[in-house]
Amino acid sequence: MRARRALTSAGALALLAMTATACSGEAARLGMPEPISDQADRVLQLWQGSWIAAFAVGGVVWGLIIWAVLFHRKRSDDLPPQVRYNLPIEMLYTAVPFVIIAVLFYFTARDQNYIEKTTNDNVAAVIDVHAFQWSWQFDYKESLAKDAKTVASVVGIPVDPNTADKVRVMIPAGQKVRFRLHSNDVIHSFWVPALLYKKDVMPGYVNEFEITANKTGLYEGRCAELCGVDHSRMLFQMQVVTPAEYQKFIAASKAAGGAK
Repeated sequence: MRARRALTSAGALALLAMTATACSGEAARLGMPEPISDQADRVLQLWQGSWIAAFAVGGVVWGLIIWAVLFHRKRSDDLPPQVRYNLPIEMLYTAVPFVIIAVLFYFTARDQNYIEKTTNDNVAAVIDVHAFQWSWQFDYKESLAKDAKTVASVVGIPVDPNTADKVRVMIPAGQKVRFRLHSNDVIHSFWVPALLYKKDVMPGYVNEFEITANKTGLYEGRCAELCGVDHSRMLFQMQVVTPAEYQKFIAASKAAGGAK
């Protein structure tokens, strides 16, 4: 009886702790950074849904374990009922995991298709990203055409992680932005943690992705693929500004001779 009361009290305290911490937005993200784009919002929803499924499965498993410990402890030498040849139970044990995997696969495939989708409609900014050992170059293009004119270009240098002297890419909030990733040497990876997304940058192949940022601000980015001795210095920043500020930046770059 005392053990049962102790377990009940411990469960109540654990539930109280979980519900209390869930009041925090940071706790609700379950370790993820705050998302800053429509695509990142979808990643966060998938992450949270996966945890809910994990908690549900874990709750059932632990519930059955506790139920067996409390109510089916050995009380005599009688042989308990044997279920190893119980076909319905064995089929249930086999089918349930497949159903869980199928549901998780469906939502993962659905969200991946949404996140990876690129279209040529309403693209407000096209940015060619050139990764090299050990920094970044951002070329702002007039259009999606392969021979489109570069209207602004920013080139970085390897920086000390403790300094603020990082190359910066600027994008407009609330508008679709296309990134085209090029590598001049080895495999790199374009990563802004606040996007909840990273993309490989490979020599000889152009990877593309689109985002629609929904929060203005300055966000840290880096290479996420070990690419050489100064990999840790391959840093950049992403600045999300209003569309008016973005157009002002492009106009100023053109006036300063930033176009190629």
